[in-house]
Amino acid sequence: MGNVIEFWGFKRNQGRMWALLYLRGEPLTAGEIERELDLSKGGVSMLLRDLERWGVVMRVRPPSDTVWRYEAETDLVRMVTHVIAEREVGFVSRIRADLAEARRLAQNVGGVPAERLQRLEKMATLAAHVEKAIRLFIKTARLDVGGVLAAFRDEPGGGREKRR
Repeated sequence: MGNVIEFWGFKRNQGRMWALLYLRGEPLTAGEIERELDLSKGGVSMLLRDLERWGVVMRVRPPSDTVWRYEAETDLVRMVTHVIAEREVGFVSRIRADLAEARRLAQNVGGVPAERLQRLEKMATLAAHVEKAIRLFIKTARLDVGGVLAAFRDEPGGGREKRR
């Protein structure tokens, strides 16, 4: 699991920690996690903080216990959509803001070829469709990439016409 998580751009030990908690099916203390994964106390603390922020691990304290314990999010769809909402939507939103600023600067400078402005606009349209598709996926667990694909086409009207 650590390798899968690492492939998605997270730390390998985040994946190992989540997998340990998920597979155990019961909350563990930070000390138990340290021993099971052979990690330092500071490393476990940082990893737990990150995983809590992503909403994939929760801190719990059973009534009969005085120590915080950690458990994995077990609803995998909720976990993935939360991470996507936090990470990908934020990333695409920043791209859209950067493209809007680039468009503003290009218009203020003047003399920028119309073709270059059109390409910049096409990039902005693509980013808007990607953000819309991600938000729709988060709401419905369905992924509609029609607008994204249309933004790649060089046809008038965004590529909606049927090709011959």
